[in-house]
Amino acid sequence: MSLAITNIGELVTNDPAVGNGALGLLRDAALVVEDERVVWVGPSSAAPAADEGYDAAGRAALPGFVDSHAHLLFAGDRAEEFSARMSGQPYAAGGIRTTVAATRGASDDDLRANLTRLVDEMARQGTTTVECKSGYGLTVADEERAVRIAAEVTDEVTFLGAHVVPGEYAHDPQTYVTLVKGEMLAACAPYARWIDVFCEQGAFDPDQTREILDAGVKAGLTPRLHANQLGHGPGVQLAVAYGAASADHCTFLSDRDIEALGQSDTVATLLPGVEFSTRQPYPDARPLLDAGATVALATDCNPGSCYTSSMAFCVAVAVRDMGMTPAEAVWSATAGGAAALRRTDVGRLAPGARADVLLLDAASYVHLAYRPGVPQASAVWKAGRLTAS
Repeated sequence: MSLAITNIGELVTNDPAVGNGALGLLRDAALVVEDERVVWVGPSSAAPAADEGYDAAGRAALPGFVDSHAHLLFAGDRAEEFSARMSGQPYAAGGIRTTVAATRGASDDDLRANLTRLVDEMARQGTTTVECKSGYGLTVADEERAVRIAAEVTDEVTFLGAHVVPGEYAHDPQTYVTLVKGEMLAACAPYARWIDVFCEQGAFDPDQTREILDAGVKAGLTPRLHANQLGHGPGVQLAVAYGAASADHCTFLSDRDIEALGQSDTVATLLPGVEFSTRQPYPDARPLLDAGATVALATDCNPGSCYTSSMAFCVAVAVRDMGMTPAEAVWSATAGGAAALRRTDVGRLAPGARADVLLLDAASYVHLAYRPGVPQASAVWKAGRLTAS
């Protein structure tokens, strides 16, 4: 069965070989889908025949958002913590332990239901690929069930047993590190593609981070890293040294960090919703982009530091407060996220790509930043199947 989406006013392909500029823009365009893949893009007037048709009526279309950093496997709520932050209390990593207690006490069905709710919420807004981390169980059994349940909804599962040191190991963190890189990793690796560490003061130091990443690589997982969120530190340099797919947060960067990211394949994933929700300073994307670094945008959807599932919101904040143009932000929320997940089949709309399409209720992708907070997903297809309209 084939599908032709025609009369697209503005099509973002993210393929300069197909259209104009880095976004590969095409006007008055169409695309044809067959067997879950894009098989043709070009002028609407030249669209080949297909079994089914969809008239975009001049609306803009772009690849489905690729959210490469999210913590969706949890129970509970930290609205009171958010309210306290908005009243002047500082953000600190230790709040994670509140969610750990709630998650440990939740049933598999409760965790699955919350995960499904959030993934569906993302999908309605145009997110067609999402990464999901563990990290709110912090026991062998709870981390194993987290990655197992996450694997039911996404191939992009990250083992984050090294989120924080749980309370029962507060006076013996090295024993917890040994557990993470041993029994816990062995239980979780079969369900995960990635390994992550929160390398930060109050979480895991550089030596502990190396121990855990070394074990993860040996187990066949690829590193990504929480880096430089709460202050200047070694996280970015470690991410680059390990060839990590991404260094995430990158809120506090030195010139040396920026240079390292610009000269590496490690993606700098920026999470503007976190700064919005914690009142930390926003990272400046401009020096990263000027240095040649690949930049991704992601939600970091989680119950503590950033409880938004909206990639469109992150695009708007990145344009308003992080030095990005609308085109750069849209690229980073789609192709940039794909690069952070080392995917070539998503984040673009060109022949061979998975047919993940977000049709906006607007004439241009610029409206994602121009009209912040406004629902703009007119229709969403994932692998050629209409999932929201």
